[in-house]
Amino acid sequence: MSVPHVVILGGGFGGLYAARALKRERVAVTVVDRRNHHLFQPLLYQVAMAALSPGDIASPIRWIVRKQRNVDVLLGDVRQIDTTARLVRLEDGSDIPYDFLIVATGTTHAYFGHDEWRTLAPGLKTLDDALEIRRRVLLAFERAERENDLARRRALLTFVVIGGGPTGVEMAGALAEIAKKSLARDFRHIDPRSSRIVLVEAGQTLLAAFPASLRAAAQRDLERLGVELRFGSPVTAVHPGRVETGGEWLHAETVIWAAGVAASPVGATLGVRLDRAGRVLVTPELCVPGHPDVFVVGDLAALNGADGKPLPGVAQVAIQMGQHAVRNILRAIERQPLRPFVYRDLGNMATIGRASAVADLGRVRLTGYVAWLAWLFVHLLNLIGFRNRLVVMLQWAWAYFSYQRAVRLITGSDRPT
Repeated sequence: MSVPHVVILGGGFGGLYAARALKRERVAVTVVDRRNHHLFQPLLYQVAMAALSPGDIASPIRWIVRKQRNVDVLLGDVRQIDTTARLVRLEDGSDIPYDFLIVATGTTHAYFGHDEWRTLAPGLKTLDDALEIRRRVLLAFERAERENDLARRRALLTFVVIGGGPTGVEMAGALAEIAKKSLARDFRHIDPRSSRIVLVEAGQTLLAAFPASLRAAAQRDLERLGVELRFGSPVTAVHPGRVETGGEWLHAETVIWAAGVAASPVGATLGVRLDRAGRVLVTPELCVPGHPDVFVVGDLAALNGADGKPLPGVAQVAIQMGQHAVRNILRAIERQPLRPFVYRDLGNMATIGRASAVADLGRVRLTGYVAWLAWLFVHLLNLIGFRNRLVVMLQWAWAYFSYQRAVRLITGSDRPT
């Protein structure tokens, strides 16, 4: 007698934790991802800012599930989901049949109708993105060292981060530390400490999902690092070497996008209603309406929490959704009714710089050094693999005591713009 076949699309937090939850179950599992590794995205900005290497925050999916005898891993791009035929169609023309499907393909960058900005202002979603940003940042200092024209040098030493959410705040703080501390004495003809870091936010505050006291603490810490904050200033144009915001042109050779996300296009192939960001409007049980055998989890799922607000696109939501989808699949196999998903909020964190962070843990709100220690502990705890935890801990300890960035390597080549 054949066992049920569960296909999981995506090896991120939602997909990976779903696969691990099926470890001891009598099912066949196939995990499909366009990349061969699971990426710990909360630390991706540290690769972009030369603090960590790609291998410190990524592990091959096959290695992670190597002890699960019921799991197959396939490298492939999903072209379409045929819910009628119960098939996942891949770009190479092959089909994967399923009895139950978990879609966890996440999100990508959203440029609000200006996709031409993509090459000028890279976002941060993949290791390739992180390495490209690292290359641009470090190359800007190298080019400024050889530049005699003062206006051109100022533009090379100006960095604009677009978006005041956690990624934007973390990137701006790390950029300031690189300029003011890590590179301060490395150059002979420029002073990296004169760099200008500008964080542009269309709204009126940083970290809109955090309580007001933590938003204020984050703002104070960024200003202490010398970051220039611009609120109520949506970006209206991005051109090579300059950005228009609030009716003013900022001359900056390095622009980093942290302003928005768009859902994976895989969701649109399901043939159901989507929200404005392209996310799938799932049922409380995390199913696709009309298809109780198809579950959507993580950033691709649009679902309101107990407070009536959409659940945020963070790792904890994806992990809990992936695990809950598995529980409902097991209930469906046993012909029991499915249960609605209830999110357990474990808190929200963002780091601003060395020994500086904010943490919203419900009734407990932390700032400064204590919040930073909590942030370190949580991120180390959730990294997969003992080697990853040990290496990252050593890298952080070195950076803390020396102010140095361990992976200041310029790799790759200029992308066409």
